[in-house]
Amino acid sequence: MSGGQTTIRWSRMSLEELQSFWTDEIEPALERAGVDREERPAYQQVADAGYSGIAYALREHHDMTLTDFLVTVGYEEPGSSASYQWGIEDETTIDELESYLETLDRRRQLARSTVQTKQSRLATYARIYREVHGQADLVDRAADATNESDEIRRALVVFDELNYELGTDASKLRYLSDVSQFYEHLGRRAKAAFNPVEHIDEEYNWSREEPDNAALAGRQVSRLYDAAESQSKELVVLALCAWGLRRNEVAALHTSQLVLEGEDPHIEFGDERKNGPGTVALIYGVSDLSDRIDRLEEDPGWSGYLFPSSRSSSGHITGETVQARFQRLAEDAGVRVQGELPTSKMGRRFWYTTYNQAMKNLRENLDVIAAEQGSSDSSVVMKNYLSEEERRQYRREFMREQLEDVFEG
Repeated sequence: MSGGQTTIRWSRMSLEELQSFWTDEIEPALERAGVDREERPAYQQVADAGYSGIAYALREHHDMTLTDFLVTVGYEEPGSSASYQWGIEDETTIDELESYLETLDRRRQLARSTVQTKQSRLATYARIYREVHGQADLVDRAADATNESDEIRRALVVFDELNYELGTDASKLRYLSDVSQFYEHLGRRAKAAFNPVEHIDEEYNWSREEPDNAALAGRQVSRLYDAAESQSKELVVLALCAWGLRRNEVAALHTSQLVLEGEDPHIEFGDERKNGPGTVALIYGVSDLSDRIDRLEEDPGWSGYLFPSSRSSSGHITGETVQARFQRLAEDAGVRVQGELPTSKMGRRFWYTTYNQAMKNLRENLDVIAAEQGSSDSSVVMKNYLSEEERRQYRREFMREQLEDVFEG
């Protein structure tokens, strides 16, 4: 039976009758339509099969969404949105919001707290949208290109509210980023013809400047390293914090770049690096790196990437995956910077602050030698009494001491 052949009196059914009707009628119809019975069906699939009326009946007579109802008939709760109350009625929008969050959780492997924060921001946007425009049919309106002008206007009204309610420009920009990424997700799946919030930041005088270049403290890096339960996770922390690499550089590290023998172990970079060709000294962590290579070489099909990925056409993970793994470690270790999970960039900043401290310690030691030579300037000793090789050796020794205190302390 389909909803197009017989009038279904949804409003007269009790919850138990709706559950029986689902099992006896709707599930078989969905299966005939090619929907996998092992997966939770989306509202649109239910509607396409001719049973869209069940969502209205659940909402109006049983105070439930379709998502809530599906849990009562044996489907698993959505992984990142379980029992979450979106505060809107549009089932298509709820389905797509939950699908997006599941993608962040499963494919991009973001930390759970990050996904929950994005969920909260998206729900706030959707609720305000419903309050000022009557219903939160975000997906349907963005699917039709002829709606673009009107939908941009509607989005502006919502952000006018957020602009008034939120305290800082940084908060407003985070909301905008999360909403924009949701629409981009819809676009990649051919479910949105445009992104109505793409240029909204140009309407406001929001500043993107960071109040300061926040970095991780040494004790926080220690906790991150201690929380790493695998060789791969340890190497992420080392690459970001002990070698000062960018996340995309970490993702694409290959054995062809590594020089581990001799007194000057280092990583070589070509023209693809942001600041041009050069080398990065491996002052600490060479043994960990060698152990990682030994482990990977056990696989006869290994491509040489330190963070390989069989699902990626490049053969290695992405910079976003490095970021996600770093933030999951931070979540496990209970590490926060200014109340937020640290980014991979903060690992690189830690390297710079640590190096500056090492150079300060070196200058303080050279001050003693300078005083014995009758000079008050340690740079005189560095320049006139030490060769370039000796200066490099001293810099590395002092930096190694700083890193040992962090990773072995």
